Amino acid sequence: MKSYAFRLLNVFADATFHGNPLCVFEDANGLDEATMQALALQFNLSETTFIFPSEQAAARVRIFTTGYEMPFAGHPTLGTAHVVRDLMNTGDRLTLEFKAGIVPVWAEDGRWTFTAPHVGMPRARAEPLPQTEMAGLLGLRPDDLAGEPIWVDTGADQLLIPVRTAEAVRRAAPDSTRLDRWPASSLGRKTAYVFALDAPTRGEVLSRYFFTKQGGGVEEDPGTGSACANLGGWLLLNARPLPASYHVSQGQAVGRPCQLHLRVNEAQEIQVGGRVIELGRGTVNL
Repeated sequence: MKSYAFRLLNVFADATFHGNPLCVFEDANGLDEATMQALALQFNLSETTFIFPSEQAAARVRIFTTGYEMPFAGHPTLGTAHVVRDLMNTGDRLTLEFKAGIVPVWAEDGRWTFTAPHVGMPRARAEPLPQTEMAGLLGLRPDDLAGEPIWVDTGADQLLIPVRTAEAVRRAAPDSTRLDRWPASSLGRKTAYVFALDAPTRGEVLSRYFFTKQGGGVEEDPGTGSACANLGGWLLLNARPLPASYHVSQGQAVGRPCQLHLRVNEAQEIQVGGRVIELGRGTVNL
């Protein structure tokens, strides 16, 4: 029997029980893919990460949801960087190796920030589902939409849906009886990132991230860093002035408020940041 140490953290959190929960396994050597997947299901969080040695970065990281592995995800990047700094004494600047590439991460004034692994303009593709049907799947009116839904990929492809007002974001209520009609990502994920530039002159965004769960139904993620990065990609694709800086609020609807900070600089680098709070530690015996 071998013990594997883990830590529980909240990411994008401004208070102890705010943010998006994450489990990080400190040393995953000896764990095979099936066991990592089983552990992610055991903890039943949106993502669980596993740290391995890397020849290219401070650590190599694998990310698992309860059902599959992810090439990249936002809040796991920040939470894992927080743990790696503590384990390896890297200082406040480090890099992490993901399947999506090498990602720079740094801490400043208590906030962790990553640069999304895309290079140049993000990958994008149109969503062929008619806007009227897409709005209906989200419990919205067609005139709530502020533009075409579009798939954006700055590390993990997701469907972004701009709406006109914060009130429309709050009103969104996905129809779980029509999941067969939901469009799917390259990984087969059915997701929707609904957002409103609530006060563009002040850089405020309200967002919600919905995804279908195993066995049916729809869940909502408290804070989605990869989708926030894709929002940065959306800004690039829509030729918004640079540099751009936004404060993104997410998670209020599920009682886990998250505060994300998005910046897109003149070099088209997309950076997403937030605070990380460690909640506890433990071990698993296998």
